[in-house]
Amino acid sequence: MARKPEVPPPERSRRPRRVAELVPAVGGQAFRRFGFTQSIIVERWVEIVGERYARHSRPESLSLPRGKQDGGVLKIAVSGALAPMLAHVEPQIIERVNRLLGAAAVARVQLRHADIDPPLRAAPPPPKVPLSAETQSTLRDIADPDLRASLESLAEALSATRGPPIVR
Repeated sequence: MARKPEVPPPERSRRPRRVAELVPAVGGQAFRRFGFTQSIIVERWVEIVGERYARHSRPESLSLPRGKQDGGVLKIAVSGALAPMLAHVEPQIIERVNRLLGAAAVARVQLRHADIDPPLRAAPPPPKVPLSAETQSTLRDIADPDLRASLESLAEALSATRGPPIVR
């Protein structure tokens, strides 16, 4: 019986790897599971359809014919009465997605009514707290106006919080 040639183990490195190096591989597997081989469509949906349409729609999947990279169907979930409006801009959506992918991957769009949760709104910034006289006097001694503005902004941000800063 013939022996199989040994395959060398993958090269390992002792250097720390950035999370950004690992995430695309994990995210890519999840996107492929839900019908997206190109995660860029989901990531840049607001740029493709605009903020107004993006609030009420989301791409669901891109189905390509077996063995081909063109002539696919982009399935989009749409809420409420936005479907007819989105149907009117269908040629622009196809053109923008194809420009983004660099090929004629999308030939047509299929719309499906769905309940789309509105995007979460960002928390309002904390109210400005006036700086103490002691802090203002220390900032007056700084000659560089850019540095003084940066330090003043930092002092205002720190004075608006209580306790140690929270890293998120």
